[in-house]
Amino acid sequence: MTPTLGQQLRNSKEINSQLDNLVEQVLAVSSKISGVRPADPGHEPQSSDDVKAIGGLRGRPLFYNYVGSGAGRGPYVELEDGSVKLDLINGIGIHLFGHAHPRVIRATLKGATFDILQQGNLQPNVEYRQFSEKLASLVRRNSRLQYVWLATCGTIANENALKISRQKKRGARMIVTFKNAFAGRSTMMAEITDNPTFKVGMPDYNEVLRLPFYSSQVPMDKTLAVFKEHVEKYQDKICCFVFEPMLGEGGYRAAPREFFVPLLEFCKEQAIPVWADEIQTFTRTGNFFAYETLGIGQYIDVCTIAKTAQVGATFYTEDFKPDAGLLGGTFSGSTPALCAGHEILTMMDEDGYLGPHGKVMQIHHGFVKMLNQLNETTCKDQLVEAGGLGLMVAVTPLDGSKEKQLALLKTLFKNGLICFGCGSEPYRIRFLLPAVLTTADIDVAKDIIEKSIRELS
Repeated sequence: MTPTLGQQLRNSKEINSQLDNLVEQVLAVSSKISGVRPADPGHEPQSSDDVKAIGGLRGRPLFYNYVGSGAGRGPYVELEDGSVKLDLINGIGIHLFGHAHPRVIRATLKGATFDILQQGNLQPNVEYRQFSEKLASLVRRNSRLQYVWLATCGTIANENALKISRQKKRGARMIVTFKNAFAGRSTMMAEITDNPTFKVGMPDYNEVLRLPFYSSQVPMDKTLAVFKEHVEKYQDKICCFVFEPMLGEGGYRAAPREFFVPLLEFCKEQAIPVWADEIQTFTRTGNFFAYETLGIGQYIDVCTIAKTAQVGATFYTEDFKPDAGLLGGTFSGSTPALCAGHEILTMMDEDGYLGPHGKVMQIHHGFVKMLNQLNETTCKDQLVEAGGLGLMVAVTPLDGSKEKQLALLKTLFKNGLICFGCGSEPYRIRFLLPAVLTTADIDVAKDIIEKSIRELS
């Protein structure tokens, strides 16, 4: 059988040789990045103009004076001002393998050689099937989830999950979730999100019921009691229980399996759909899914991911297959993104990153240990409650106020480290650690954090 023209493109020795050459050239440039460095005065004027121009076009300034140059290496990124920063937020979780990883670059370039940039749910190419098969094989390992629908981002994946849940419950509209939850930036997902600053001036649709999240100050049975009160009041008007296995924007707060199981058992008893929002936790907890880390996969009816995957995806069980017409959308993801996402998941699956002794947990323990050492020594009591799950780590800095949190974030950036905030009262700083972080990189982070805390103390 004669290969299709597309197969000839994929298997072309000449094209693959040129791709290898391109990757080598990119690595030759990025290898010149050896660590954190200050800005170059010669580049600062143009960089400042870029920062101001972007702020003017958006109508609001950038949070950081950050415009990337397009060059990076591992956890380090070069900015247009010539500085190099230790990037420990990674696009808020998109760049799991940091900057300029050769296998990610090659997969991305490979995807760019095919006939279209954007693939869609009406007209998918082979890469759509390959990526969907990879995701399905992962999600079926430790859950009842069977099917996957691709989307452009986490917010749309979450919108699809909500539509599936509401259809299953015949149009029920009430949503049960935790206090301090985050679900996305669309109108409905902003309603689920429990942060008033994210929805100033927005109407309140009164469709969300809140539960207290796990805390040493809140008895575990209190959350279940509140859940039962909601069900008694609203009964069949509840369409689902949606939860982040670890609060993200809400402060990187984790909870044990024993906290979740009674809630999930109650959902099954009451026939309430269970939706796990793993947009941020996917690939970061020592397993592909945090529900695997917690051992609760059997309870999940719908699950959503994005970030690491490079596109969004909604998983659902046989019982939750939506009727034709409910899900759609022109875009499902770009061909380069689908190729890169497939390669990233393959590396995570095959190269020793997962499991209790995998690279993810080694990085977690090393980074948390570093923060605790600082808190016990040179930054005494200035970095408390360090913890999280896997590559998601947060700590409460200084006095936990928003003012001090913001000051520390900007000081860390000035000194060469990029992270971001989360939580409220106390306000915390969070790190989305790249899976390529080394012990030497953690030492660099330690020096910058120590210096920045001292400047503010």
